[in-house]
Order: sequence, then structure tokens, then C-alpha cells
Amino acid sequence: MKIQTRLSAEPRKNLGRALPLEQPYVLLVDPSSLCNLRCKWCPSGYDQLIAETGRSQQVMDLALFERLVDQAAAWGKPFRVLRMYKEGEPLVNPFFADMVRLAKQSGWFLRIDTTTNGVLLNPKLNRKLIEAGIDQINISVNGMSAEQIYRNTGNHVDFGAYVQNIQDLCGRKGDCTIYIKSIKDVLSDSEQEQFFDIFGDMADRVYLERLSPAWPAFDVSQSGYTYEDIGNYEQPVENRMVCPYLFYIMVVNADGSVSTCVGDWRHEQTVGDIKVSSLKEIWLGEIQQAYQLGHLMGEKDRFPMCSKCAVITHGCYDNIDAYAQKISEKLVNHMYTGG
Repeated sequence: MKIQTRLSAEPRKNLGRALPLEQPYVLLVDPSSLCNLRCKWCPSGYDQLIAETGRSQQVMDLALFERLVDQAAAWGKPFRVLRMYKEGEPLVNPFFADMVRLAKQSGWFLRIDTTTNGVLLNPKLNRKLIEAGIDQINISVNGMSAEQIYRNTGNHVDFGAYVQNIQDLCGRKGDCTIYIKSIKDVLSDSEQEQFFDIFGDMADRVYLERLSPAWPAFDVSQSGYTYEDIGNYEQPVENRMVCPYLFYIMVVNADGSVSTCVGDWRHEQTVGDIKVSSLKEIWLGEIQQAYQLGHLMGEKDRFPMCSKCAVITHGCYDNIDAYAQKISEKLVNHMYTGG
């Protein structure tokens, strides 16, 4: 059993010294804003709440994904990571395995990963995912029995079959890394032991992540569970002036709109649309850089979503505050010289 977070065990490089980036390290793409579960700790689990936002509810069209891959080539070098999930369940998209295969064969992504609740896994789909070339699959287990999963997600699951399908995936995985996690705060001590007993020898890595206020303007306490003031991976909570995610991750929603970060579940903080502009044009564009400069100047609270976001305290590993002035100078120089 290897108890380790989904993040690499290798020491993180100093992000502050590398910024600003002409090309983001991570391209995060949402294959589906639709979800087959209604988890109590996720805004996507509340239909009325989502309806009030007017957020697009759809799977990404395969043709749109093909356009995205073509646009990724504009930098002339591959992205470090293509991360295929955001606010829905990726496997709801019937073209998900085709998307992985297309992205892998393009050569523009060094690694491809996804996060799924695993409910839709089955031997046929498992084989397609592995054959498509996905590098890592993270599985979120939302309870240790059919009854508990129903209480947490509103979905009836045959727990025995669910475990067997995950086991089947692990048996087929080849070079793909399988990471299985649950939420420590929603499991009793005995259920935590059960999690490790069932999945510990099955996956490459397992971990109990922590419940936290991960979604801006969403009260996670309505889930009925309490959480400690601790980071998602039990790292200390740390206040930051500048959000690191804004500088190395580019986020594309299922409808092709581009958000400032993965936390934009309302789609209220968008900076472009790949149906209108290219990925590169959006990343290097004035709107994206205005958000970056705002953070660097200590003015993140003037952005409505950023002002309400706790990911900056509970979800980040990097702290680039000490480099804010130098990054700002480089970014302004880049903006005016095109360098």
C-alpha cells in the first residue's frame, strides 16, 4: 500500500522563478459539465443552484475537442499535462476515450489524466481507456457501502460491482497510474480502515483527502459534514496574495469558454472562448493578463470570484507572493514588447 496524494512525490520546482509562462504547464479541459451524481459537497450536486447560474450543462463535442488539440500545437512544444475533468463526470461523455486517444496521438501532451467517480467504469470501458493511452486515472470513492454512497450522492450503486469494476481497471492498467481517494471527513474511523483494506493493495496510490471550502461562493457546510481548517492534502492553511493557479493552468469549459481557474463553477470569470479565439491568443491576451496583474498588485479582491475563493488558502501548494514584483515587471515587459 502506498499512501500518497495524487501529486507527484518529487520536490516541486520553484514556480515563482519560472513565471510568467508563455505556455501554461497544464491545460485543464472539462469533457462534461454534467454529472451522474449529486454529491453534497459539490455545487454540481444542486440542480437548482446550477440552474440559477445559467451555466452551460453539456458534454464537450468531439469536433470542439479536435479544434482544441489543433490549437495546442500553436506553441510548437507539448504541454506538460492535459487534465481532463473540472465540474462534471468525464465518463458521461461518450467520446471520452476517443478524446484521450486523439490527444495522445497528437504528441502535444506529455501526460494525460482524469478524475472520475468510477460509477460508470466497466470492463469494456476500462479496456478502451487503457488502450487510448491515458497516463493517470484518479477515482473518487464517495462512501464505503451502497447506503453511504446514496446518502452522499443520491445515486444507487451496487457497491460490490463498483469495487469489482475498479479492480478490473487496476488489473488492466499497464503503465497507467491508478490513484484512489476518498474524503476523510465523511468516513468514520472504521470506514477509513475499510477504505484502505479494500483499495490499498489494488491501486498504485491511495489517500484520504480533506473536505474544504474548495468552491468559491458555495457553502460546503450544507453537506452536513464538518471540516477542519486544514488543506486538501493536510498541508497547513496559508494565506496568499497571489493565486499560483492563475499563472500555470489554463481552464477550458465543456462549451469552449475559458475560465480563469478550475474554481469557476459558475462560469462567471471567463477570459475567452476557443470557438472565437485560439488557446494561445487567450492565454497571452489582455483579459487573462489583467487578472494576473491584479493579483500581482495585491488586488485580487476586486475580482468577485477570487475574493470569495478559499482554494488559495486550502488547495495550493505553491506560494509566489515573494516573487510578485519581479513577475509583474516581466509580465508588463512581455505585454508591451511581445517578448
